[in-house]
Amino acid sequence: MSELNGVKMEGSKVPAEQIKNPELISAIEKMQQDGTPENINAMVNAVMNAKFILPAKVTPTTEARTQNGQTVMQQATQVQFRLLENNNKEKFFGIFTDIDELYKWNDTKTANKVVTDFDSIAQMVMDPKAGVLGFVINPFGKSVTFPKQMVHTFKQQRDFAKMKNQQIAPGTKVQLGEPKEYPIDLMAALINHFSTEETVNAAYLRMMEQNNQKSYLIVVDFYGDMESTFDAISSVSKPFLDDEIQLSMMPYSLEFGRNAVKGVEPFYKKEN
Repeated sequence: MSELNGVKMEGSKVPAEQIKNPELISAIEKMQQDGTPENINAMVNAVMNAKFILPAKVTPTTEARTQNGQTVMQQATQVQFRLLENNNKEKFFGIFTDIDELYKWNDTKTANKVVTDFDSIAQMVMDPKAGVLGFVINPFGKSVTFPKQMVHTFKQQRDFAKMKNQQIAPGTKVQLGEPKEYPIDLMAALINHFSTEETVNAAYLRMMEQNNQKSYLIVVDFYGDMESTFDAISSVSKPFLDDEIQLSMMPYSLEFGRNAVKGVEPFYKKEN
């Protein structure tokens, strides 16, 4: 057993003792008895909708944040998660469907219990600083292992589902190119923003036109929660936009995003 230090996340207000996952447990058992594609998909869907319990050490702390040029001290929470380690010294998160499964792991009765979901777990798994290779559901019971690449794939699918309002309908003519006038102020604001965001690895700019509407297309290579990442970009960009040119965003993890910036240099790239 080892620990992952310094992880910060939003926990659920639902008490861990109330977390029950009968549908997921049933789906896991059915999948293990008969691994048909239908049973596997049903199990994966149940995982996406479930709440899980993680044993942790939760420590109140403070952190400094800059707001309008001023440093503000804010309350925060530091979470230390216990990690599973196999014989090859590979580390995984152990997550649990209920209290009974959690207590099969020694010394967890007195641990803090964090209630979370797939999106939060995926965010931590994909964080390069975590050094984990995935997560295991109920590792001391009827367990299911989700390797990191599988987690990444499922997160991509969920990201795509969240982007229904930005999806491009089949048959829609889309033109991509370089802006005729480079938006220097917008780019400067975004570069400054991204330099404070550890989850953003790189960002690309394209000009996109569809249905006679022009927009700056920002393709972002990041890990973590897409909604909060894109909301922050939208907030930073708003003062630099007008009715003529709007803003569109796309994760680099999606095929359209990667194709849109093929051969294009990022306007922002995180320093190593």
